[in-house]
Amino acid sequence: MEKKAFNNDKYIEIQSEKIEERIKEFDKLYLEFGGKLFDDAHASRVLPGFLPDSKLQMLKKLKDITEIVIVINANDIESNKIRSDLDIGYDSEVLRLKSAFENLGFFVNSVVITQFDNQPQAIKYAKYLDSLNIKNYKTYDIEGYPNNIPNIISKEGFGKNDYIETQRDLVVVTGPGPGSGKLATCLSQMYLENERGINAGYAKFETFPVWNLPLKHPVNIAYESATADLNDVNMIDPYHLEAYGKTTVNYNRDVEAFPILKQMFERISGSCPYKSPTDMGVNMVGFCIEDEDKTIKASKDEIIRRYYNALVDYKLAKIDFKPVEKIEFLMSGLNLEASDRKVAVRAREKQKQSHVESFAIQLSDGEIVTGKKSTLMSAPAACILNALKKVAGINDDIPLISPHILEPVLKLKEDILKEKDESLSVNDVLIALSISATTNPVTHLAMEKLAYLKNLDVHSTNILDESDKKTLLKMHFNLTQEPVLSQDYINL
Repeated sequence: MEKKAFNNDKYIEIQSEKIEERIKEFDKLYLEFGGKLFDDAHASRVLPGFLPDSKLQMLKKLKDITEIVIVINANDIESNKIRSDLDIGYDSEVLRLKSAFENLGFFVNSVVITQFDNQPQAIKYAKYLDSLNIKNYKTYDIEGYPNNIPNIISKEGFGKNDYIETQRDLVVVTGPGPGSGKLATCLSQMYLENERGINAGYAKFETFPVWNLPLKHPVNIAYESATADLNDVNMIDPYHLEAYGKTTVNYNRDVEAFPILKQMFERISGSCPYKSPTDMGVNMVGFCIEDEDKTIKASKDEIIRRYYNALVDYKLAKIDFKPVEKIEFLMSGLNLEASDRKVAVRAREKQKQSHVESFAIQLSDGEIVTGKKSTLMSAPAACILNALKKVAGINDDIPLISPHILEPVLKLKEDILKEKDESLSVNDVLIALSISATTNPVTHLAMEKLAYLKNLDVHSTNILDESDKKTLLKMHFNLTQEPVLSQDYINL
């Protein structure tokens, strides 16, 4: 078996040990979980071998002493903020997280609505949580936050927030995305616990940037590209350098906030256990990289993917042009070009030849398979069938789906559903393929090879409709698209 670039088992083991050490320093530890606790596809892409649920597996070692608090910003509820990689709202993601945790045997304490200011949708969401018998709390905007320390550390500041009644030694605070209010919730609880005579502490679990990799390491640059819309900037931690004479990497928001956090700790607990933002973190990722070259290549590939994604978001008016410019700058520092993404180049060549929307999949051996849109099926649907034939060694002339199955599906789309685009989507084709596989041994062979397509790089010459995009993401393709709207998308 090919050696992975990242030792996942080692990571789970030593990360768990470090968190256990931190827990022993306090009566109760509030652990802020940055990044994604589930489905951490970014980490698995830049660190080949890092499993998307690695953080969860690590946490399972501490399950008996752990409870979970999920936070969501009231303003994100009001604006219906979307988690782009899963294409679901933050409000729905909170419930998905809760259900996933509980299915794995974790105790989910509650949901906290942060920065609550009687926003109408946030009020409705709280009532909805009540109807589901989900315990929920609220925290509020504090005048002068985060600079007015005397007001923050007072009954008019953290003191006016709801007190979350927790029971266990480790309280994991997580949320659907950045800006959810994780840090403020941890600090508020530290204050409220201290008022009740409990020595509560705080630590941060965030994978990126990796503190013990160089500032300009591609893994850390990939993190900057992933957060280009937040304008995060990696930087040397000046507090760590001053305290220990050692160079470590952190990012601007933590470095800028540290003097204020230090004062808060001192006001709440009498002293601050940390001398730097790096001290606050628990992150053993850098000790588990075993193949530097593979990691660098994977990180560079991810930066280029982020560039294509930013172009599409700009085209759809989801972001302004600054994130695109920032990623272009990061790419130039590593001598990267958009044309370095070979699967994108091949998809564009296919479109130039066929004069229709095209799609390309780069197989694990480097070979690139293409497909084009037709009256029968979408470009990605056609390409997936071509890829399955290639992986399974099936002659290209052999049809995988019987016409007897295709005809009623097409009739349903045309006559009953009245869909404007009657061509079969990826989802349609997969269903038809699975039905054919029950009677056709060749199709059954192709179906068995679907798992071989997981985590492959793919590219579309146009912005896909939501149906195909969602299915491709569920299949764990590394999808990029040209920032070009198809007529089908425009007509939606």
